[in-house]
Amino acid sequence: MQDYIVESVDKAIDLLMAVARKPNIGVTELAKKTGVTKSRAFRLLHTMEQRKIIKRTSESTYGLGEAMLVLGITASTQTDVIRLATPILEELCQRVNETVQLRIVDGLDALCIAKAEPSRDLRVHANVGRRRPLYAGSPKCLLAFQPQEFIDRCVPLKPPALTAHTPKSRAVILEELIKIRRQGYCVSRGEVSDHQVSCAAPVFALDNSVVATIHVVAPAFRIRESELEHIIRIATSAAQRLSRALGWSEEETAV
Repeated sequence: MQDYIVESVDKAIDLLMAVARKPNIGVTELAKKTGVTKSRAFRLLHTMEQRKIIKRTSESTYGLGEAMLVLGITASTQTDVIRLATPILEELCQRVNETVQLRIVDGLDALCIAKAEPSRDLRVHANVGRRRPLYAGSPKCLLAFQPQEFIDRCVPLKPPALTAHTPKSRAVILEELIKIRRQGYCVSRGEVSDHQVSCAAPVFALDNSVVATIHVVAPAFRIRESELEHIIRIATSAAQRLSRALGWSEEETAV
């Protein structure tokens, strides 16, 4: 896979890591540490400075910029979410005996970052790293709690059909998002995969923002309505447990 490495990006990361290890370092020393010419180091640093990844001081030395703080907080949050979520996902999986996933917003997609699967032979297989569109299926639970501007970007005027049950218009999706916010969970019947039923519940952070969702996914033939209601209750309870572990307080949530 060495052929796929972009050399300029690789060198920029070398510079970034050098600054992270030793803040307030000058371009001459950075060039020596990373094995690039001084002029090239300056160009790469200037590019990163424009994106606020690097900042230059009045003494013409370099430190990490504001964007790195955002990335660091985001990475820390995701790591904490997975660490705290793992035992909750495993317990939920045992209780419902179905596949459980933890998803976050990544770009304009829902990204699976953790999972737990039952030992039964016939189950829905989940893959960490798999993406799903936010406008269809249980990922709508993630979308429902995002800012309206972001929702507008994610919901197409004519949503591409993933199955015959995928919402067919922007208006329908927007109505469903309102319902999800009101009831506090999402149910999907064959919107992404014809033979699957899923439900999702939001995971709140300290500031009441939704940082993830917990999903239970099962073969449709196995889930009757009474069983689905039971799964919804347990999944919602699991999401609330994870929310409390992240510092969320139910009393602070706006009605």
